[in-house]
Amino acid sequence: MSVHYRWVLLFGVWLLYLSFGLVATSMAPLVRQIESDLGISHAAMGSIMGAWQLTYIAAAIPCGILLDRIGSRWALTLGGMFVAASVLARGLAPDYVTMVLAVMLFGIGGPIVSAGAPKVISQWFEGSSRGLAMGIYMTGPSIGGIFSLTLTHSVLLPWLGSWRVLLLGVAGFSALVAVAWWVIASVPGLDVSESEHRATSSLPQGQVLKRLISQPAVLLVLGMSVGVFLFNHGLNNWLPELLTHNGMTLIEAGYWAAIPTVVGIAGSLLIPRLAIPGRRFRILMGLAGLAAVASILLQTDSSALIFLGLFMQGIARSSLMTVLILTLVELPGIGNRYAGVASGLFFSAAEIGGVLGPLTLGVLYDLTDTFTLGLWVLTLIAILLMGGARRLSKIQKV
Repeated sequence: MSVHYRWVLLFGVWLLYLSFGLVATSMAPLVRQIESDLGISHAAMGSIMGAWQLTYIAAAIPCGILLDRIGSRWALTLGGMFVAASVLARGLAPDYVTMVLAVMLFGIGGPIVSAGAPKVISQWFEGSSRGLAMGIYMTGPSIGGIFSLTLTHSVLLPWLGSWRVLLLGVAGFSALVAVAWWVIASVPGLDVSESEHRATSSLPQGQVLKRLISQPAVLLVLGMSVGVFLFNHGLNNWLPELLTHNGMTLIEAGYWAAIPTVVGIAGSLLIPRLAIPGRRFRILMGLAGLAAVASILLQTDSSALIFLGLFMQGIARSSLMTVLILTLVELPGIGNRYAGVASGLFFSAAEIGGVLGPLTLGVLYDLTDTFTLGLWVLTLIAILLMGGARRLSKIQKV
């Protein structure tokens, strides 16, 4: 395969992550419509938004193993189809239980995409170009989120007339993306290269997992991933609703909620590329600090401070996960051979936070009738992440 074709592969991965982000954020601006249609509370809606992470936790490691065994072409195509099936089922769901099950389907396709993307990038990119490539594909979910947050109430709902029809349209788009990846990844060189990497890996997967979790640095990265996902998923899912409680209309809240996503695109392209080993942990501490300040500013009534908080949140959320994954796959003993199973392990742990984030904010809102306590919890999580990054830097120097 031509070395230049790696950029075409990157585009295919980017498309898959665009679909991933579009589906992951598609329900956030539809909270009121779905709650009204299904007759459920904020706490119940929080459990729906966190349902796919439950499946994700159980599926991430098996999906990472599957990825290492059958290769990126088939595994990522399968993952993309599960993503499409999930949003299709959401659009057809008649009640709370069916909606939960529909959202849980996303937790099967999601980890394949999440683990497959860094595997493809680590295989075909090296050095600073690897960080750049990771940053590029991470703009995919950001752009998907922008489409979802800004167009839902301003264009799509008035045009389509129903949140269900909107979700069915997203399902069709996601299916087309999965097919597009299958075509892009059909070049023989991809399968040949992955076969060579699999041939060099002789350890059983169980031993690989034991070897990984025996490393203190790996365990600390996994713990930090829980905190990053708790912060990101909790705030991302409830941000439009939080902003409406500050007096914005649904359309205004949609545009304001897209600010972190727009900022995150620039952050994704710049920060991971700068996160070379010599300064990676300082960058992690700085990103966590921005997240802490952002969660405090979002509690104010000042439009200027809220804008600043959303700006900071965008910088933090765009790169925290990417830099953590980059740290993981470049730890000693992982590399290209075990990138799939290591990424699966990462997301299996991280999605514990993905479940707790939206559920915690929903429950705390129902208890206090405000998002203030939930935002203070997120501040504490961000401070703990700063401490984790500092500890990780000391472990790596030993």
